Amino acid sequence: MGGDTLSMSEDGQLIDRFLEMLAAQRGAARNTLLAYRTDLEGARLLMRDGALAGATVEDLRALGDEWSALAASTLARKLSALRRFYAFLEEEGVRADNPALALARPTTRRPLPKILSHAEVERLFAVAEEQSSGEHPPHRAVRMLVLLELLYGSGLRATELVSLPRLSIHPDRPFLILKGKGGRERLVPVSDRARAAVARWSHHVPRESLWLFPSGKSHLSRIRLFQIVRELGGAAGIAPERLSPHVLRHAFATHLLSGGADLRALQTMLGHADIGTTQIYTHVDGAHLVELVNQRHPLNDLKPLPQALT
Repeated sequence: MGGDTLSMSEDGQLIDRFLEMLAAQRGAARNTLLAYRTDLEGARLLMRDGALAGATVEDLRALGDEWSALAASTLARKLSALRRFYAFLEEEGVRADNPALALARPTTRRPLPKILSHAEVERLFAVAEEQSSGEHPPHRAVRMLVLLELLYGSGLRATELVSLPRLSIHPDRPFLILKGKGGRERLVPVSDRARAAVARWSHHVPRESLWLFPSGKSHLSRIRLFQIVRELGGAAGIAPERLSPHVLRHAFATHLLSGGADLRALQTMLGHADIGTTQIYTHVDGAHLVELVNQRHPLNDLKPLPQALT
């Protein structure tokens, strides 16, 4: 077996070097690096001698048998980690081939996102606005309205939202600049409504806070955001399992597209590196896209050709 020539300690060092390369040269996000480490370390533990870098095609096929019960999407991610790891070893001259290329890719289908209707979103806002109304509303109710405005109005990811700096949203600037996955920067629109809600909320944020949504010594956690959104959904009569911060981001994208938004513009706003990720929303509202073509295509303004006489 190839692992005879590469010890377990060398294996670990190579994994470390691979992850350092991803971080330095390709700007891989922290969560991506953690996922790759977990997949590679897990694969190494399943190898007969604990050595991954020197594995043969047969070794990896046996590894695939161990993973056969996994979901197709999970298996695809693990195989991607292996392919990139061995490609790195080739570039570094550690080995002369990439044995993971011989493994068949599992057939995966991207799941359609959960959908909220316009009426359901309106109910969420009605509850949030009612709870935050009055002369002295609870500060948590004011915060909830801001969170909702930015999740649905700007399509922010949960991590991006909870970690916003205190002064990131300016009353006179209808956008903010975010650094998302892979260190990519993007321009995100911020509506007049959202800026007004942030202005109200800013009175509750300590001046010494680094974060717009402080909590303890840090900022609001993703888990707490998830709980807050579901609590609001319950108050609006929406089943908890149908609602999350990510569902509100999906609603932002789907409703923009149904309103005629350009797919490339939507890709930019969502921070998708690949437009294929954004295209999932075309499957959600395909009927409306057909209607858009029928109503707005320039050919619709042309007079029909006269029928040929017979």
